[in-house]
Amino acid sequence: MQAHTVHIISKADPIKYILSRPVLSGRLAKWVVLIKQYDIVFVPQKSVKGQAIADFFADHPVPPEWELSVDFPGEDVFYIDVLPPWEMYFDGAARQDGAGAGVVFLSPEKHVLTYSFVLTQLCSNNMAEYQALILGLQMAVGLGLKDLDIYGDSQLVISQLLGEYEVKKEDLIPHHRHATKLLEKLDNVKLNHVPRSANKMADALAGLATTLALGAEETMSVPVCNRWVVAPDIDEIEDEEYEEVDMITVHQIDQEDWRQPIVDYLSHQKLPSDPRHRMEIRRRAPRFILFNGTLFRLSFNDSWSRCIGDEETMKAMEEAHAGICGAHQSGPKLYDCLKIMGYYWPTMVQDSMDYAKKCEVCQFHANFIHQPPEPLHPTVSSWPFEAWGLDVVGPITPKSFAGQAYILAATDYFSKWAEAVPLREAKKENVVDFIRTHIIYRYGIPRRIITDNGKPFFNTLMTSLCEKFKFTQHKSSMYRTPANGLAEAFNKTLCKLLSKVVSKSKRDWHERIGEALWAYRTSYKTATQSTPYALVYGVESILPLELQEGLTNDDNNS
Repeated sequence: MQAHTVHIISKADPIKYILSRPVLSGRLAKWVVLIKQYDIVFVPQKSVKGQAIADFFADHPVPPEWELSVDFPGEDVFYIDVLPPWEMYFDGAARQDGAGAGVVFLSPEKHVLTYSFVLTQLCSNNMAEYQALILGLQMAVGLGLKDLDIYGDSQLVISQLLGEYEVKKEDLIPHHRHATKLLEKLDNVKLNHVPRSANKMADALAGLATTLALGAEETMSVPVCNRWVVAPDIDEIEDEEYEEVDMITVHQIDQEDWRQPIVDYLSHQKLPSDPRHRMEIRRRAPRFILFNGTLFRLSFNDSWSRCIGDEETMKAMEEAHAGICGAHQSGPKLYDCLKIMGYYWPTMVQDSMDYAKKCEVCQFHANFIHQPPEPLHPTVSSWPFEAWGLDVVGPITPKSFAGQAYILAATDYFSKWAEAVPLREAKKENVVDFIRTHIIYRYGIPRRIITDNGKPFFNTLMTSLCEKFKFTQHKSSMYRTPANGLAEAFNKTLCKLLSKVVSKSKRDWHERIGEALWAYRTSYKTATQSTPYALVYGVESILPLELQEGLTNDDNNS
């Protein structure tokens, strides 16, 4: 090359800049010495004519693995638009009056081709699914399709073709072999299992074919159109006054009820075709009974729980969490409450956690925990209503509509049973009257009462009441709230419950005290592993949801 002149065409002249630079050092200086032995002429790049580009690419074709260069305009000539594959939906149905198959093709341009076939051969539902798939594959091969995505709602057929399930039934082996051969004729095939809700069109075509009695070579065209049967008269609509009518809402269930396989097995000894599902039903069935058309499950405490479906679960969680007796409890306690109410469904633990996390009121009134938890220090109490903890909550802002600004609350140390009344003023007369009417006259004379050092609790009236009924009064440590921790804990719980159920004005809290007490008394307590109501009366209370569903504790335990 030293005998020839070299012309370098470039947008910039980096080499010319290096050669003309007065001072060079290091590696650049070595490069300059090597390059100077050649006769190099730099030519700036000008506009390239189209014929020159065509000649260049004709002599030097671009390899397919190269990326598109951004230096050339009009590079979209190298781009090939790859269309998405065709989609095929299939479904088979076998009934007593016949069998049918439905196939739906969806082109990349979203054109729909529908086919419905009457199967003249007596077959089971799985055989009908296989035959529907085979009919669809035969049409796909006839259309010359190479790439095809296949969708079906039969998990058995899809899993057997994917090699996940083994074909054990002899009547399905020929169908499986024939379908495999047809799949090999296509270049790229994907088998996908979809729920029945995503395969409605093929399912409808298969059901239509089962009701049509056609000959072997007979076909029928079924047009589907949108029509107004009786056109409405606009003048009559404007002149006529309509009255309010009841609206009927129809809910469509897309997925199978979890109770149905168990009910089928208990009623008719019917098992699903899937071996794993069949084994699971046989394992779980001994804990269930079917009584008057209702499914019950035997719990570990030998009580029967009513099994409910998806629609009833939301109603049960809503009533238990935020209903008349709902205490807006956390997820684990909501699950315990539902279990005590006598309900069961497989995912009730996770559903209870998710429902409590989604409650807006609970998120708004949640506690801010700034300290790590400490070990629980239980209080010793020998029998119910032996010891009571009393405390006054207030003054509360705003006052109630009746002018009350305080709440006098008492909590039993044994059962955690609570009593509370609203007060206008925290006077000693009100405290003495509350102890006499709400504690002694209802639950008997206590052994001791724990209060703080406030004036409403330590006075001559209180001393005379203790001497009259022969019980003692203990003072908690001054300036230390945890000394009367049970009463303080109930005060916090009561205030949280009231804040979640009061109206926007927040002045009807005196009317909500009874509702809050009921929710507290029927709530599951972790410390006692029971509810205060059950510890006091020996049985669980009958809640509104149990009456709505027609299930009481007597029915649950019978």
